[in-house]
Amino acid sequence: MKNKKQEPKGVKFNFYWIYAIIAVLFFGIQIFSVNTTQETSWQEFNRTMLQTEEVEKVVVVNRDVAQIYIKESALNKEKHKSVSEKSFGNTTNKGPHYYFQISSPDNLEEKLKEAQANFNEEDRIEIKYSTQKDIIGDAFSWIFPILIMVAIWIFFMRRMSGGGGGPTGQIFNIGKSKATLFDKTKVNVSFKDVAGLEGAKEEVEEIVDFLKNPKKYTALGGKIPRGALLVGPPGTGKTLLAKAVAGEAQVPFFSLSGSDFVEMFVGVGASRVRDLFKQAKEKSPSIIFIDEIDAIGRARGKNNITGGNDERENTLNQLLTEMDGFGTNSGVIVIGATNRADVLDRALLRAGRFDRQIFVDLPDLNERKEIFQVHVTPLTLSKDVDIDFLSKQTPGFSGADIANVCNESALIAARKNKKIVEKQDFLDAVDRIIGGLEKKNKIISQDEKRIVAFHEAGHATVSWFMQYASPLVKVTIVPRGRSLGAAWYLPEERQLTTTEQLIHEMCATLGGRAAEKIIFNKISTGALSDLEKVTKQAYSMVSVYGLSDKLGNISYYDSSGRDGFTKPYSEATAKLIDDEVSKLIEDCYKQTLILLKKHKTKLTKLAELLLEKEVIFKEDLLDLFGPRAWDNEKEDDSKQLDNSGDNN
Repeated sequence: MKNKKQEPKGVKFNFYWIYAIIAVLFFGIQIFSVNTTQETSWQEFNRTMLQTEEVEKVVVVNRDVAQIYIKESALNKEKHKSVSEKSFGNTTNKGPHYYFQISSPDNLEEKLKEAQANFNEEDRIEIKYSTQKDIIGDAFSWIFPILIMVAIWIFFMRRMSGGGGGPTGQIFNIGKSKATLFDKTKVNVSFKDVAGLEGAKEEVEEIVDFLKNPKKYTALGGKIPRGALLVGPPGTGKTLLAKAVAGEAQVPFFSLSGSDFVEMFVGVGASRVRDLFKQAKEKSPSIIFIDEIDAIGRARGKNNITGGNDERENTLNQLLTEMDGFGTNSGVIVIGATNRADVLDRALLRAGRFDRQIFVDLPDLNERKEIFQVHVTPLTLSKDVDIDFLSKQTPGFSGADIANVCNESALIAARKNKKIVEKQDFLDAVDRIIGGLEKKNKIISQDEKRIVAFHEAGHATVSWFMQYASPLVKVTIVPRGRSLGAAWYLPEERQLTTTEQLIHEMCATLGGRAAEKIIFNKISTGALSDLEKVTKQAYSMVSVYGLSDKLGNISYYDSSGRDGFTKPYSEATAKLIDDEVSKLIEDCYKQTLILLKKHKTKLTKLAELLLEKEVIFKEDLLDLFGPRAWDNEKEDDSKQLDNSGDNN
């Protein structure tokens, strides 16, 4: 087949052309209006022109300028060469050739009469008067400022409306949707690139499959879901999942952020919602993805100081109407993403609008392993890098955190001029992300260093001898970030936590303060973050989880977050909560003191080792304290489970 000749595209009009034309006209008028008339003075005029009888006539214009016309026969002289010809071409300049300012016509006549006193009557010249108006200049003097004001107004309107494109600079397109339209050729992300999130992927894949094969579901009487809301902590992959939908779906995909509806002009947000759904309906079946939907979806009636509907509420009302209003909205699926589902309006979350809420949680051990395998693919790894080990060392990390670990490890290896990324680089990256950058040059006295060593040793000792405390991985007294020392633990991944487990964790947190009290018989401000953590945990145990005997099985937790400004209990109950929290923390502190006094010798050895090495690991604690008894019990339990599984 012969290639079809492409028709020449017409030149598109650009509004900046008007600016260029105005500028060209302005400079053209200035250039072509220039002549060779030169300024002179009365003395020079009288001496070099009038007395030599070279003046043809003198014309006073507007009673303030005297224009001198030189005789044609005298223009050939060398002194008049500069005024004899016009600027463009060689045509003879007929004048005026010279000019000078005058104070008054009467004064000029007196001077001219005196200067020509010896002239013959026929050689004397008389003054002629003329009144001239610069029509073009006068018109331009008031038209040009108006044009400048219009140009400035258009410029600012274009900037406020998002700028760019079109002859009107989007002044009249300000209510148009800012959604970006994607098709299958523009997005290279697929569900294979989304590691973990199996449950969320399954629900989203079903939506994509419905758009591809609608008869499979409609044959049984099913209807397409109106919308799906992706909810989860930051960095868990909600936007990545939406990109995968755009890559997998064979339908138009409109992507935008909740803040794209927000504008300084009244009514713009609602107008953009209408335009967005209009475009989506024209291309149905289609998908609309609104990232950070809480920017426009917050519950109405909150923080309404003025008492009237604000612009955001108008935008939300229009969104509610478009998703499930009186009109039909077939073939358009809305996917929203947010990490603040608690602040969304209830009308937005009801069935018929967002039929499904897909919770995208932090990845578990197996999912972290899959995420690591995706992000280490472009890295040049050493043989000692174990993905299973790395996934165990990063509990509570989101997908974005794991991607950051992999990238940071490569940067650390490059900083050390390595050719490959090793296991230690990954561990250094994890340490830097959790604790911050090491500050080895930070000035700290020996006394402070000793206090920090015993403080961190107290944490490590209590966590080792408390059954349900998180096992230690690493302890350091090298300053990191804002802390003078740090301890890394490997918390057990569990879905439920008992009262005893929470108490053991609180005792481990108070271990630093207790160690200072036992060794130095005084305490420091170094336990600020520990006390903050313990206080929050104690209040949660008493007022949220119902773990207090005196308060009973009562929880004052508001999952909707709507009653944040009022206490759902009396002042007497508030005092009871405070008393229970204080008693709980003091009991944990006393229990910690008893434990550390019992193992004071081992605590001292660990602190001395810390002062010597500055960094110690789990192996060092095994040498000092011996193995934990309950760790062996866990290993025996796991072996029994493995054996029972083999027998079956």
